[in-house]
Amino acid sequence: MKKTFLLLVLSIFVISCQEGANPSKIKLNTEDDKTFYAMGFMLGSNLQRLNLTEHELSTLYKGIVSSAKGDKPEVEMQMYQPKIQQLFKTRMEAVAKEHKEGGVKYLEDYLAKNKNAKKTESGLVYEVLKEGTGEMPKETDTVEVHYHGTLTNGEVFDSSVERGKTISFPLNRVIKGWTEGLQLVKEGGKVRLVIPSELAYGEAGAPPKIPGGATLVFEVELFKINPEPEAAPKEETK
Repeated sequence: MKKTFLLLVLSIFVISCQEGANPSKIKLNTEDDKTFYAMGFMLGSNLQRLNLTEHELSTLYKGIVSSAKGDKPEVEMQMYQPKIQQLFKTRMEAVAKEHKEGGVKYLEDYLAKNKNAKKTESGLVYEVLKEGTGEMPKETDTVEVHYHGTLTNGEVFDSSVERGKTISFPLNRVIKGWTEGLQLVKEGGKVRLVIPSELAYGEAGAPPKIPGGATLVFEVELFKINPEPEAAPKEETK
């Protein structure tokens, strides 16, 4: 899967680059130029997880050009195919570890700086920003909310607030941090959730916006609870 994805990314780069050209100097003059750029940007953004250096990017480009021209490879391809997969695995694990360690420090600092914040047994940190007046939802309820989600550096990765439209969903069909956290706020209230990676998207993350191991910060306003409808009683057999 990862090998196929990488080859697809390289193919897009071949289309958008010329031999010897500096990609940063290529002008997007036509709609086709812009379309190929958009395709490359979407696919290439996943390579952020590898933390490639300028030298590594240049080496990657050399391989693209050689393959596109039909040149003989300078390495034994059969030997290096499994190494591509191992490189992905090793780099992604390193990135996830870095984010997890940063997340632990962020959680500790948040608890130290916010006296109203609390930590649950699972590791979730929450702070009620506005007390509601209604009931607290159950795991099986559907809730209507506004939310604003950021990484610990403040970068926004998703926000219904910015879209200007609330969202409804069953509480037991989202990440664990949401399922637990929204049961701690009353209808009409607002809560900030600081969710460690194990209660969010784990070491895999949700590319390209959420890296592996990332701790997530959400502000969630709970507008409405729609309880799960009670099942109709079964008719007795006669």
